[in-house]
Amino acid sequence: MSTHVFKLPDLGEGTVSAEIVAWHVKPGDVLKEDQPLVEMSTDKAVVEVPSPVSGRVLSLAGKPGDVVAVGAQLATFDTAGTANDPAAAVIAPASAPTAAPMPASASATPPAAATTTSGPVRASPATRRRASEAGIDLAAVSGSGPGGRIRPEDLHAAAAPVAVPTPGAPGGPGARTTDERTEEIPVIGIRRVIAQRMSEAARSIPHFSYVEEVDVTALHALRDHLNARAGKGVTPLSYLPFIVAATVRALRRFPQCNAHYDATREVLLRHGAVHVGIATQTPEGLKVPVVRNAQRLELRDLAREMGRVTSAARDRSAKREELSGSTITVTSLGKLGGIASTPIINMPEVAIIGVNRAVERPMVIDGAVQVRRMMNLSSSFDHRFVDGADAAGLIQELKELLEQPATIFMTA
Repeated sequence: MSTHVFKLPDLGEGTVSAEIVAWHVKPGDVLKEDQPLVEMSTDKAVVEVPSPVSGRVLSLAGKPGDVVAVGAQLATFDTAGTANDPAAAVIAPASAPTAAPMPASASATPPAAATTTSGPVRASPATRRRASEAGIDLAAVSGSGPGGRIRPEDLHAAAAPVAVPTPGAPGGPGARTTDERTEEIPVIGIRRVIAQRMSEAARSIPHFSYVEEVDVTALHALRDHLNARAGKGVTPLSYLPFIVAATVRALRRFPQCNAHYDATREVLLRHGAVHVGIATQTPEGLKVPVVRNAQRLELRDLAREMGRVTSAARDRSAKREELSGSTITVTSLGKLGGIASTPIINMPEVAIIGVNRAVERPMVIDGAVQVRRMMNLSSSFDHRFVDGADAAGLIQELKELLEQPATIFMTA
């Protein structure tokens, strides 16, 4: 036997440890060099680590949720003789991660949904991880995607609980059902990082929240006009590129809101460049991809770059550097935006701009009632470094720009 010990490599940007999200193999599996071995989560992103050698897996260090230090043992392999061993079945590159045992109170797959697929299992890394966390064997899930690829909805259907009749309710077709089980969901990976960051931000930053309503009737008309004039294949403009462009301009008067606080050195870093974080909901949770040097980009360029980085965050193709380094964040719930919100500051930044839903409301204009399209901005500031007057000043400047959208593009 020739044993190879694989240690967790440096995953970049000074990472000293990483969390195991999902194993793609189990002891006894034989795999080839560069096949997926394990998914590891850092404080920036989830990284898929390939096997460094070809061989049989002898042991794995840790389970999903465990944190492994860089340089610590991650897996051991027997690299001798497996190539000529007919009994050694090499796993396919798309092999599913080892399923964690399901609690006795839960059923991984209802009998009606248990369909065995032949050949390699086809599923995205995110789907594999969710299957591992739920204890679902992907080989027993029927994929509805191209070539039998397993989609998230297939996983959801496979994990759907068997309905239990409510006591006292009549049985048979149409009977009232309920699920009274308690489900344990490990808080690992990106979700753990989100929880830690949110807790730290809420605990250490004295948030000052400021809400203001903005009349975006003229902005809405401008957006519709530009979209109508756009050529085929041009992505329609949403409100967000205008809001980001207006934020960049407003920060010229209030640069103290485009800053980082270095708590270790107790230094406030005021930035000249505006790197805008775009809070983005993904299957793994909230991520903040970054549009760098937004002050250099025209409106359409802003829209394209925002679309690119947010799409990359959702499909997990974003690079590590694209998920860090923002100097101010814009967050929007889109059509779910509600009336007001209290966004949590994205440390080490000192400000976050929250965008709520735009709706038509009756407003009194010059003594007459008119129907106007209104939007609320709900923003938070680090009150240690941004005074209330400056926070209000930034939002009032942003309000004026959005209500008179031509001024967003003035050079003076």
